[in-house]
Amino acid sequence: MKRRTFINDVAAAAIAPVVASDLLGAGFAARLAGGPSPDDWEAKLATCGTQYMSLGAADIQRRVAGELVVVQQQPDTPRLWSVAARLMTLYAKTFPGSDGSRAVNWYRMAARAADESGDDGTRVWVRGRAAIALGYEGASLGVADMLADQAIAISDRPSLGLLNALYGKAHAAALRGDAETARRLMARGREVFDKAGSHEQTSDYAVPWWRVNVFVSLLAARLGDEGTAVAAQEAARRELPAELPRFATHLDLHRGLMLIRSGDAAGGTAHARAALAALPPVKHSLTLRLLMAEVERP
Repeated sequence: MKRRTFINDVAAAAIAPVVASDLLGAGFAARLAGGPSPDDWEAKLATCGTQYMSLGAADIQRRVAGELVVVQQQPDTPRLWSVAARLMTLYAKTFPGSDGSRAVNWYRMAARAADESGDDGTRVWVRGRAAIALGYEGASLGVADMLADQAIAISDRPSLGLLNALYGKAHAAALRGDAETARRLMARGREVFDKAGSHEQTSDYAVPWWRVNVFVSLLAARLGDEGTAVAAQEAARRELPAELPRFATHLDLHRGLMLIRSGDAAGGTAHARAALAALPPVKHSLTLRLLMAEVERP
């Protein structure tokens, strides 16, 4: 793992000196003590995945940065490379994909770390998660396509990684105006979900029924398919956990975009702005800000 890259990125994120001190102390302490066991790391991953769903971007960035500082001090074993790759993917999500550098650089590094693990499941998941993140945000679409294609080439066995990759490519196609490809990928994604969807409801490492409908809701709104968008929004709301209000805001922004696509620009923009304003700022994510920018785009 590129330790210098990580340290430089932490510095660029303007983390307060006392926080940086804590991170460095935790890293060296882990090195001296031998660090958590692989099973402990899997538990930490589960915790980070759950926290991501409800915490704001700044909070999750600090927490995941701390874990990355620790894991990079441990011996390089395939299982720990898998842990590191999944943490790095989550860390990348705390940067806006539209900036063209930090998020994409971290996704690329996570893919390389996944390759070091030798585990095809991790290799597919990391690339697929990056693809849906970028495609959903409408950012770096060429990179989204590339990572999705890599995931699909590694294994076409139904999995959450493949599911993410297909929807990432579908969003990229929709944003380029290729509705036929977007619809074909959406249909294939639904087939994969039927075989590989998650029972876990509140983790970034999971894709349950409500979350796949969040993917479909935005995709259909981008395609101007009001019927599919409304059905997906209703399906998502029926099962969306109450402790995840940020994702309800996602659905409201999708509705705003759908209204705009149907010709009600003023109503759609007002609906989206009101929904974002109703969500406490501490719960805002970079993805929501990018969606709002898409809604407001002329």
